[in-house]
This record gives sequence, structure tokens and C-alpha cells, in this order.
Amino acid sequence: MIKITAGLGKNRNIIKASEIVNQDDNIEVNLVENERELIDAVKNKDIDAVIRGSLAASNVIKSLKSENPSLKINRGTYIHSKDHEFLILPVGIDEGQSIEDKITLVEQGCEFLLKINKEPKIAILSGGRSDDFNRTKEIDKTLKESQLIEKRLKSEFSKDERFNNTTIKNYYILIEKAIKENNNILLAPNGIIGNYIFRILVLLCNWPSYGGITLGIDDFYIDTSRDQTTEGYVRILKFAARLAENKKEN
Repeated sequence: MIKITAGLGKNRNIIKASEIVNQDDNIEVNLVENERELIDAVKNKDIDAVIRGSLAASNVIKSLKSENPSLKINRGTYIHSKDHEFLILPVGIDEGQSIEDKITLVEQGCEFLLKINKEPKIAILSGGRSDDFNRTKEIDKTLKESQLIEKRLKSEFSKDERFNNTTIKNYYILIEKAIKENNNILLAPNGIIGNYIFRILVLLCNWPSYGGITLGIDDFYIDTSRDQTTEGYVRILKFAARLAENKKEN
């Protein structure tokens, strides 16, 4: 039995969604009505996955970070086009500020994909094409960082057998090509741009999203929109169950 805890706030769509998902004999969804219960659920080893649901749970990530100071906890948005699923990193506007931050994000993203039996395929993005040097200092900075990140990742991953089949490519500003070639990690130049990518694809173009995946912890906590539809919550609850099942099988 897969046990999932979800937050219940003002948006009652989560109630209908949990009723639909609970029709599966292998899934049990329980709703909680305050943030503390949601945080406790993440730490409870008897619970397989936790989603924010419609609860105004803005302090969950902050609490997880403060209670686990040795862990580097980040978020990535997991979405899918008509053809494949992929992570957008970083998506928090204050995340991915340094090269080290971005490398950590990619490593965590790869570990997440391996948990769900997917081989990582990494696309590194920047603020211009490879021949756009000397146009502005800001563009130059993103181009240099993307090249350094590509070099660092290839060097570090070559020493880790878990990533023997991982591909790493610098697409510079060509995000359309990175998506078309089925990369499952898109590394944006910073969290602001990553957040824009998420908003354009999910909120404007209506690409389905599985929510914000918490990276850097062993447990599954998914940060969802409080304005989600019933269909959206069903999709995320089933995805959480899928993550938990894959973890148990492995």
C-alpha cells in the first residue's frame, strides 16, 4: 500500500482528487489541515510521499532546511510535453546563484531521475549563442559559466559509475533544440530565467506539471499550486504514487 499525505486548504479540489485516487486499492491518500502535520508527514517513514495540495504551506521547505542543516535542499519543476518528461532547474528565483549551486542542482536532479529509472540527459542553457561573446558583460558571464559547468560535469560524472550513460551538452540559448532532442534536465542560467521557463510552458502554454520536486532529501515532497484543478491534483497524486512505487521496487 502506497501512503500519501496531502494538504487541505481553501481549494477543495484536493478532496475530490483524493477520493478519485483512493479508488485505487494500492493507494491511500490522507488529508491534513495544517503545516505542522505536513512537515511531520515528510519525516514520517511510514508515509511514502507528501504533497502540499491546497494548503498554504510556505514554510515547509524552510523548516526542512532548518531541521536538516547538513543537507542542500533545492527544488525543480517536473513537467512533460507531448513527447517526454523533464526537470527545469533552478526554478526558485533565489536558487542557482553560483556555479557550485548549479552543479549541485544537476547532481540532485540526476539522482532524482535515477530513482524513477530514467537515464539523465542534461542540457545546459545560457544567455546567448556560442558566438555571442562580447555583446554584453551579462551575456558573456552566462556563456562562460555554461562552458565551465559543462566541463566540470563531464569531469565529475566520468568518475561516477551511476552516470556512465548520462549525456551532457551545452545548448547555449537554444532551449527549443534542447527540448526537441528529449533532454530530461534543462539547466537555466539562473533561478529567475528558470522560473520564467516554467511560467511560459506551464501557465501560458498549459504543459502539464507534476509540481515542484524537492531535491536533496530521500523522501518525496512535492510543492503544488494552491489553485490547481481536480484533474491536476489527480495527476500529481498519481505521480507521487509512481515515485514511491519505484523507490520500493529499487
